[in-house]
Amino acid sequence: MVLTGKDAGRKGKVLRVMPREQRVVIEGVNRVKRHQRPSRTIPQGGIFQIENPLDLSNVMLVCDKCDDPVRVGITVLENGEKVRFCRKCGEIID
Repeated sequence: MVLTGKDAGRKGKVLRVMPREQRVVIEGVNRVKRHQRPSRTIPQGGIFQIENPLDLSNVMLVCDKCDDPVRVGITVLENGEKVRFCRKCGEIID
Protein backbone atom coordinates (compact mmCIF):
# COMPACT_ATOMS: atom_id res chain seq x y z
CA MET A 1 0.00 0.00 0.00
CA VAL A 2 1.25 3.47 -0.89
CA LEU A 3 1.29 5.83 2.11
CA THR A 4 2.09 9.22 0.57
CA GLY A 5 2.01 11.08 -2.71
CA LYS A 6 -0.53 11.29 -5.51
CA ASP A 7 -1.31 7.54 -5.25
CA ALA A 8 -1.74 7.45 -1.46
CA GLY A 9 -4.04 4.65 -0.31
CA ARG A 10 -3.69 2.58 -3.49
CA LYS A 11 -2.71 -1.08 -3.29
CA GLY A 12 -0.83 -3.10 -5.88
CA LYS A 13 1.44 -6.04 -6.53
CA VAL A 14 5.19 -5.47 -6.17
CA LEU A 15 6.82 -5.97 -9.57
CA ARG A 16 10.45 -5.18 -8.73
CA VAL A 17 12.53 -4.24 -5.68
CA MET A 18 15.78 -2.31 -6.02
CA PRO A 19 17.46 -2.60 -2.59
CA ARG A 20 20.59 -0.68 -3.54
CA GLU A 21 18.57 2.38 -4.58
CA GLN A 22 15.91 1.71 -1.89
CA ARG A 23 13.14 1.87 -4.50
CA VAL A 24 10.21 -0.38 -5.41
CA VAL A 25 8.00 -0.66 -8.52
CA ILE A 26 4.32 -1.41 -7.87
CA GLU A 27 1.85 -2.51 -10.54
CA GLY A 28 -0.56 0.27 -11.57
CA VAL A 29 0.91 2.86 -9.17
CA ASN A 30 2.96 5.99 -10.01
CA ARG A 31 2.32 5.66 -13.76
CA VAL A 32 3.96 8.18 -16.10
CA LYS A 33 3.76 8.70 -19.85
CA ARG A 34 6.86 7.80 -21.83
CA HIS A 35 7.29 9.03 -25.41
CA GLN A 36 9.05 6.36 -27.47
CA ARG A 37 10.51 6.99 -30.88
CA PRO A 38 10.09 4.17 -33.45
CA SER A 39 12.97 1.70 -33.36
CA ARG A 40 13.70 -1.90 -34.36
CA THR A 41 12.33 -3.25 -31.08
CA ILE A 42 9.28 -0.94 -31.11
CA PRO A 43 8.54 -0.24 -34.80
CA GLN A 44 5.30 1.64 -34.08
CA GLY A 45 6.63 4.01 -31.42
CA GLY A 46 4.10 6.15 -29.54
CA ILE A 47 3.21 7.15 -26.00
CA PHE A 48 3.37 4.41 -23.36
CA GLN A 49 2.40 4.45 -19.70
CA ILE A 50 4.96 2.84 -17.41
CA GLU A 51 5.32 2.48 -13.64
CA ASN A 52 8.02 4.61 -12.06
CA PRO A 53 9.79 3.43 -8.90
CA LEU A 54 8.68 4.69 -5.48
CA ASP A 55 10.83 5.16 -2.40
CA LEU A 56 10.62 2.25 0.05
CA SER A 57 9.75 4.61 2.91
CA ASN A 58 6.46 5.52 1.18
CA VAL A 59 5.24 1.91 0.97
CA MET A 60 4.03 -0.61 3.57
CA LEU A 61 3.11 -4.27 3.41
CA VAL A 62 -0.59 -5.13 3.79
CA CYS A 63 -1.44 -8.01 6.15
CA ASP A 64 -3.97 -10.51 4.75
CA LYS A 65 -5.68 -10.96 8.11
CA CYS A 66 -5.75 -7.32 9.27
CA ASP A 67 -6.19 -5.87 5.75
CA ASP A 68 -4.21 -2.85 6.98
CA PRO A 69 -0.68 -1.59 6.30
CA VAL A 70 1.52 -3.05 9.03
CA ARG A 71 5.09 -3.19 10.26
CA VAL A 72 6.80 -6.53 9.80
CA GLY A 73 8.91 -8.46 12.30
CA ILE A 74 11.13 -11.51 11.85
CA THR A 75 11.01 -14.54 14.10
CA VAL A 76 12.62 -17.99 14.11
CA LEU A 77 10.37 -21.05 14.25
CA GLU A 78 11.14 -24.27 16.14
CA ASN A 79 12.56 -25.89 13.01
CA GLY A 80 15.07 -23.02 12.60
CA GLU A 81 13.27 -21.33 9.71
CA LYS A 82 13.10 -17.51 9.69
CA VAL A 83 9.67 -16.06 8.85
CA ARG A 84 8.08 -12.61 8.70
CA PHE A 85 5.08 -11.83 10.90
CA CYS A 86 2.57 -9.00 11.31
CA ARG A 87 3.35 -6.82 14.33
CA LYS A 88 -0.33 -5.91 14.72
CA CYS A 89 -2.02 -9.35 14.82
CA GLY A 90 0.93 -11.80 14.94
CA GLU A 91 -0.07 -13.62 11.72
CA ILE A 92 2.80 -15.22 9.76
CA ILE A 93 3.30 -13.60 6.34
CA ASP A 94 4.54 -15.83 3.52
